[in-house]
Amino acid sequence: MKTEKRITSVPTNIITGFLGSGKTSAILHLLKNKPANEKWAVLVNEFGEIGVDGSLFEGQHSEDQGVFIREVPGGCMCCTAGIPMQVALNVLLTRACPDRLLIEPTGLGHPIEVLGVLSGEHYQESLSIQKIVTLVDARHLSDSRYTEHEIFNQQIAIADVIVGNKADLYQEADKNTLKTYIDKQGASHVELMITEQGRLSPSLLEGHAQAAGATQPHHHHHANRKPSIAELPIPESGYIKAENKGEGFYSLGWRFSPYLVFDRSKLFSFFSGLNAERMKGVFITQKGIFGYNLTTDGLTEMALDECAESRVEIIAPEIESMWEDQLMECIEPN
Repeated sequence: MKTEKRITSVPTNIITGFLGSGKTSAILHLLKNKPANEKWAVLVNEFGEIGVDGSLFEGQHSEDQGVFIREVPGGCMCCTAGIPMQVALNVLLTRACPDRLLIEPTGLGHPIEVLGVLSGEHYQESLSIQKIVTLVDARHLSDSRYTEHEIFNQQIAIADVIVGNKADLYQEADKNTLKTYIDKQGASHVELMITEQGRLSPSLLEGHAQAAGATQPHHHHHANRKPSIAELPIPESGYIKAENKGEGFYSLGWRFSPYLVFDRSKLFSFFSGLNAERMKGVFITQKGIFGYNLTTDGLTEMALDECAESRVEIIAPEIESMWEDQLMECIEPN
């Protein structure tokens, strides 16, 4: 009779940071440079209801390469006593039996609550909480939308390592501004490093989390959670749409049947003109499969090996009514 392998003390890191700080790029870089003989698991949470990050990761890394992905779409993964997160995490741990686990909360999620779930009694034996890494774009420290946002400051307060990312775009004073801001937030004990394009070494993840005991929950309230549409069957119309809102932002996303093929050049043109805080997408086009990533710094496009269906999520302070029509115009005629 086959017995299940006991999962104990899996090194676990939270990789956090506000919208557009470069978390996805950092995790992709870490996965690319993980030890070849190790299996790594990634649990990713997204603010939107659709879930795109999982497809971006899976389009570049497979289980055959020792990378296992699980998504929790629809906002803060720690809500409802952490049940959505625990279900996804239990499945991921059982399937992967990983040598390391990376947790990516949404940029609008409360990392202290996520840490509380991971440090709780249920996972005390199976997980070993290691360094918490927070990515920050230092250019945003002159913008009160960031510095006065509770979640932005909580991400800094909980960190063991703060990464000033996108340094290739900084002015000379930005690095000093980041150091000063960290000190003012009472986080002068943390390790500060500066990098660009999310280039982090796996060795950065090693070591005990200093904030592992700081698990007092921040009580926050959400509207009643709707069932996730990320796994629902797509209707005959060929697509399904979902919206979410919270923490001063809105999300609008779509899933498309795989038989719908998009025009690559039209997609690029549409995304380039979006006035949004964030956009991520994976698309089946007439030129192949591509992932798209839009931040306030611009749009990037990457070739992917595979995806089961086209998906996109837009996050912005306001939703534009014409976005849906513009997106539908990118579909190739049958």
